[in-house]
Amino acid sequence: MKKRGCVVLIFVCILALMAGCASKKTEQKEATVQDKDKDYVVQLGYYNCDHMTAACIAKDAGIFKQLGLNVNVTGNGHVPEAMAAGKMDVGYIGTEGLMRAYLKGSPIFVAANNHLGGSYYLVAANEIKDADGLIGKKVALGSDPEKNNSSWIRIANDAGIPAAGSKYEVYDMELKDRFLSLKSGKIAGYLTCDPWGSMAEYDKCGHIVQALGKLPDGDWGSCCVFSMNKNFAENHPELAQKMILAHAKALEYIYTNPVSAAKIFAANYFVPEEVAMMTVYKKTVGEGRTLTWKVDPKNFADEINYDLGVKTLDKAPKVEEFIQTKLLDECGVDDFDQFIKEKVDPVFPLGMTYEQWKQKAVDLAGKAA
Repeated sequence: MKKRGCVVLIFVCILALMAGCASKKTEQKEATVQDKDKDYVVQLGYYNCDHMTAACIAKDAGIFKQLGLNVNVTGNGHVPEAMAAGKMDVGYIGTEGLMRAYLKGSPIFVAANNHLGGSYYLVAANEIKDADGLIGKKVALGSDPEKNNSSWIRIANDAGIPAAGSKYEVYDMELKDRFLSLKSGKIAGYLTCDPWGSMAEYDKCGHIVQALGKLPDGDWGSCCVFSMNKNFAENHPELAQKMILAHAKALEYIYTNPVSAAKIFAANYFVPEEVAMMTVYKKTVGEGRTLTWKVDPKNFADEINYDLGVKTLDKAPKVEEFIQTKLLDECGVDDFDQFIKEKVDPVFPLGMTYEQWKQKAVDLAGKAA
């Protein structure tokens, strides 16, 4: 009996030892993964456009820090090229540009949405009263605009002017340089996103003669997205989820803390705070709730159909190929529609004028201070 008891005791000890070793190996593996992520600096790129301001908001509002993320933010980064070269992990990029890069083999995919549309303008000098007055003039539209920019085609069609670049003396330059060129009288107009549309009106050197509207079917398509490098997502899934969560929290911050968001925007884009406020208003109230992390495949399908129809794309990938929402679905972001209904609609309802919205935003910021 004693012998049997000894055998049982030895067997139990062996099992305990094996379990301890297995547990130790698991802990070592987890520690290795955590250490790898802890030391990793996420490379994030965005363009000098207000649609992508969540990048600097997440950085300067402390959202990255709150989530334990170490992020290097690069403005005006060539996102798809950098991803293809393995030098960028996450980036804000136009949907058209992403699809072109994807078809060329860049390891890029849509990880979350960012901006549905709007906040894109045709600006003219004050002496030019409407869009028609720009025909034949020096206008910064970018190279071959009718071949490369579906948003320009929509603006031109809505304004009743030709989309063909040959009808204008076309210039190609950086967005901020377009504003400066108009101000100095070197060009008669330009195509731009904000803050350079609002900046022209604030500076009183020009005015918006046509804004980008919705697609012909009356709904938004997809302007730009929060994209991710496939290799980064596979090698650092936890960091990838946290980056998506930071993106969503940054957009929430813009909606609910517009004054603070505008201050950050102004500092990063080197514009007056009033211009930054005008910019935030347009994307959160004036033109609708166009900033969003919610991915609706219909928006992308509609955008693709439009782009193919106007021939700025000659082919496009299938929606399910370049959009991957698994990380978005699992990272713990709020439901966008519920967030708007509960946190934004009661405070900043659609239909508010800029003056009403600004006064409410300033009052709330004063109470919070």
